[in-house]
Amino acid sequence: MIRMGQIIGVKPEEIEEYKRLHAEVWPGVLEKIRDCGIRNYTIFLREPENLLFAYMEYHGDDWDADQAKMAADPETQRWWEINKPKQAPLDTRAEGDWWSPLEEVFHVD
Repeated sequence: MIRMGQIIGVKPEEIEEYKRLHAEVWPGVLEKIRDCGIRNYTIFLREPENLLFAYMEYHGDDWDADQAKMAADPETQRWWEINKPKQAPLDTRAEGDWWSPLEEVFHVD
């Protein structure tokens, strides 16, 4: 299992709609997340900075293949089309990143 943290901005005028959408995530999107080995997936909001922090645990064997499978899913694509315009990627993100990955520096069970 691999723990992952990511951060991204969210446009202030989109926060309420983003929260509403994530209170009722489409069943097909949730199924694809599970199908791709992701568990314990949580998104937190930090206001007034308008930052989203995502935490997830990956239980699969091939992250790249599972991410490609998720990206190929039509329902997930529609979900992303609705939600991506609400997000504001960090200026400091690496090329090719949307959410910026975070380094794990401490963990205790």
